[in-house]
Amino acid sequence: MYTETEGIILKQINTVNGRRMLHLFSRKFGKISAGTGISERSRSKAGLAMRPFTYGRYELYKGRETYNINSAEAIRSYYRIGEDVDKYMHASYVLELVDKLTVEEHSFPQLFNLTLAFLSAMEERKKKYGTLVLAFELKALKLMGIEPRLDACVVCGAQIGSPAGKEDGGSPENPPAAETESTVLFSIPEGGIICGDCAKKTPHQDGGQLIYSLNTGIVDILRYFVNNPMKNIEKLGLDDGLFREIHTIVKAYMEHHLGIGKLKSEDFIGDS
Repeated sequence: MYTETEGIILKQINTVNGRRMLHLFSRKFGKISAGTGISERSRSKAGLAMRPFTYGRYELYKGRETYNINSAEAIRSYYRIGEDVDKYMHASYVLELVDKLTVEEHSFPQLFNLTLAFLSAMEERKKKYGTLVLAFELKALKLMGIEPRLDACVVCGAQIGSPAGKEDGGSPENPPAAETESTVLFSIPEGGIICGDCAKKTPHQDGGQLIYSLNTGIVDILRYFVNNPMKNIEKLGLDDGLFREIHTIVKAYMEHHLGIGKLKSEDFIGDS
């Protein structure tokens, strides 16, 4: 059966006789494994669509158990991502994460659109690439229905931090600040901010820190990232210390709730 779909190549594995096996994140079918003999080094339209960070249209042949890419054409190439090594590695990390977040042949159009928005924002980015990555991670958690609760105690529902009605934590012209006097507790296993009384009742677990003390300004930043489109975050950059603090919490959260630990591409990216 022949079919067609838009997609983004997440991963390539060389096999034999010049063929490769690709992990293609498609709009129609979700992530699929597909073989192809088309070379990304070719100057043809199909070759261009095989290159990293390209949004393309792919003609597939689906057999009983396998897919094959017969032809392809690029819809948009985010080629400028490849002009900066640090930018390239941060974007590679996100594609590796998408590969981990998706399962074979389960359509996930919201995550597909988020990935395109991230690539578009990353291509325009000049520095502080890690800020965009954090925003992507938090927004992906929301799409999966497991984002941290940031408006009230996740256990008892008591209001904590910013007043109700400020779920976005700011605006593009006036993003949230990180310097306020009050602090809140953030529980990794419970899945969000937690009041002092509930924290006392939370059983201790070995294997690393599970409850963090956060400035309420950081909670506002997390809320802003979760609830605003990637375009609004495109020009925002966290300072290095703030980035490391939020990065530590988000990584611990993903490892606990998704079982996603350190990815291969993390060895090649900087702090922020």
